[in-house]
Amino acid sequence: MGINLQKGQKISLVKESGGSLSKVVMGLGWDAKASGDKKGGMLGGLFGGSSGGASIDLDASCVMFDDNKKVVDTVYFGHLKSKDGSVTHTGDNRTGDGDGDDEQILVDLDKVPANVKSLVFTVNSFTGQTFDSVENAYCRILDVSSKAEVARYTLSSQGSHTAQIMAKVYRHNGEWKMHAIGENGTGRTIENLLPQIIVHL
Repeated sequence: MGINLQKGQKISLVKESGGSLSKVVMGLGWDAKASGDKKGGMLGGLFGGSSGGASIDLDASCVMFDDNKKVVDTVYFGHLKSKDGSVTHTGDNRTGDGDGDDEQILVDLDKVPANVKSLVFTVNSFTGQTFDSVENAYCRILDVSSKAEVARYTLSSQGSHTAQIMAKVYRHNGEWKMHAIGENGTGRTIENLLPQIIVHL
């Protein structure tokens, strides 16, 4: 079982995994608050909301930044793989079957270009409903080779925001670390959220 992170906490992924770490999965999940319907599968994009059965489409993204806080690439439902091939979004599954992560983003840490300093993971409400309709939101890092959960961060905050800046995986002194950011944001798309991410780099 991985470490449960608190907001603002930073950890070494290598130390927490107990050894070398080359490929990881960032899994993100959430539940619909009112309907009780779980978004299922590895990546579910649609589930029942609280207002008259309206659906909420939540989308996970990964933004790659360099040392100058400039965007190198963005991986999301409309661009499933980074240009360098190091980050891959698993694609949209709207079947609603099963439990577990609702969206997953695979990161090959060994292939992340040297000019990339940090990877920031976010969730946006594409349909514009707020996180008042969402509960049990979390993000977690899994070691692909061992299938073990390295770290998990559970978000308890709800409110009238339409996005969450969940976590950052970044290089520090030659190793990869994870920072549980957990800040609310606004915006239907990752482009809307970018200015709000910069302050956390």
